[in-house]
Amino acid sequence: MQTEIANFTFYNPVKIIFGKDQIEQLPELISKDKKILITYGGGSVIRFGTLDRVKEALSGYTFGEFGGIEANPTFETCMRAVDVIKKEGYDYLLAVGGGSVIDGTKFIAAAAKFAGDPIDIFASGVGKGLPIEDAIPLGTILTLPATGSEMNETSVITIKEKQAKISFKHEKVYPVFSILEPELTYTLPKRQLANGITDSFVHIIEQYLTYPVGGMVQDRFSEGLLQTLIEIGPEVVDEDNHDYTLRANYMWTATMALNRILSRGVPGDWAAHGLGHEITVLNHTDHARTLSAILPALMDIRRTEKHDKLIQYAERVWHIHEGSDEEKVDAAIEQTASFLRSIGMPVTLQEIDVKKSDIDFLVGQLEKHNNTAISERGDQTLEVSRRIYERALAKDYASN
Repeated sequence: MQTEIANFTFYNPVKIIFGKDQIEQLPELISKDKKILITYGGGSVIRFGTLDRVKEALSGYTFGEFGGIEANPTFETCMRAVDVIKKEGYDYLLAVGGGSVIDGTKFIAAAAKFAGDPIDIFASGVGKGLPIEDAIPLGTILTLPATGSEMNETSVITIKEKQAKISFKHEKVYPVFSILEPELTYTLPKRQLANGITDSFVHIIEQYLTYPVGGMVQDRFSEGLLQTLIEIGPEVVDEDNHDYTLRANYMWTATMALNRILSRGVPGDWAAHGLGHEITVLNHTDHARTLSAILPALMDIRRTEKHDKLIQYAERVWHIHEGSDEEKVDAAIEQTASFLRSIGMPVTLQEIDVKKSDIDFLVGQLEKHNNTAISERGDQTLEVSRRIYERALAKDYASN
């Protein structure tokens, strides 16, 4: 088991353009000779004028549009975009949307250049996991801070035919640039704001709440970001509160949560994501809501394996200093659940329509996708995952 900071390489080539009125910078970021395909989702970028601003900034460019990328982007929809690219010769992609649009666009960028069947970009029992040799360059304009996809090399795609929600990562799909305008979040409803806060919070937790290896810098970065979300979260989810400083800190925290700076040299545990993805496959629950419904139970069931970091989390993030170690852990879990509840998120599986009879399916999906030995130590077996699902059904920590 890792007991000290591991050797690591940190590489992140994404250029961030942050602040007010930054869409107007597009001509400085994309060469005029590029044929651009603008990708987006369900139409909010049209309703709120963002797409018109993009088109105005790209005046004089050759560009087209591909809309309809889902909240959980599907392989099938993305492949339609690949067909458009091959037919019409696009050589640059511009994703305008949240993490789902950006994830979908990353897959499109890789699939359009992939020599074989793009299903084989994926592994874990879905495809062959073949290497990516090239990808179309892409930029992003972020409208929903949540996933950090605007500054990392990961894409999560749902493959309906395979009943799989699965990811891949590759340096070729790092965005060339990402434009982050905090004011674009002013149009978001409370549910999406709460989802974004939660997704960011759990991203940080999964890179932090493992076991100590002496990563003082990584730990302090994580703790500071967690405290920022705890402080601003209840105000950010007020959709009528258009305080620029709040929204700017929200947007930058969400990006920092998963641009790989927190995870270098330290162990990570992406079990909450693994368990949550299967719930989305089951009943299409929002990704972040699956995470909030799982996290308190996961912390509880895994308290022995995560003991030292749970104590550190309790003391440093929640300022819990009274009581025994077990009482501190209990209090930290309850505080976490109460925070999630305070921003309108579910903390039980019942709240997201998962029943006891669904657990066999969920565990079977984990097995099907080779998630049989997950967590920071690789010791979260299917039986442990079953216990987490069952605990998330049986107990509401926020009600204590």
